[in-house]
Amino acid sequence: MTLPVRRGTPGRLAERRFPGWARDPLAEFDDLFGRIGSLLESTVGGTLTPVTEGMAWSPLADVSETDDAYLIEIDVPGVKREDIDIEMGERDVTVRGEFKEREGAGTLRRGTRRTGRFEYRTLLPGDVNTEEVNAALRDGVLTITVPKAETTKPRHIEITAGD
Repeated sequence: MTLPVRRGTPGRLAERRFPGWARDPLAEFDDLFGRIGSLLESTVGGTLTPVTEGMAWSPLADVSETDDAYLIEIDVPGVKREDIDIEMGERDVTVRGEFKEREGAGTLRRGTRRTGRFEYRTLLPGDVNTEEVNAALRDGVLTITVPKAETTKPRHIEITAGD
């Protein structure tokens, strides 16, 4: 299960006023969003967004499964491997890092690239061998290979002739 990183909002929707309305029409949605965020945070344990300088955001990623391992591929173009930190729990993987802003010549007229701190978390569905985890960074894609525990690997059962 992949968990989103919750971003801060500059003022809750429930605190905003809409002319002509007795109460805020979006208050129920804001309350629902807050409850879902709290549920996700309590499931993972702790807060989803470490606040250091600004809020962290989550990069694009794919999680796939083979017979022997789980593969996590995270898009981190332009990030150096020393700017990435990977933590492995029992079944959860947390990747933190930072896209550093490039110094450009001239005046930036339009910028759509994300910069700053990022965080990606995922919970793997089965038991894993945390001692054999490998990570490689090639062509802007961080690939983390998490081998399955021996008890999780599927095995072929031969059918014998019956009576």
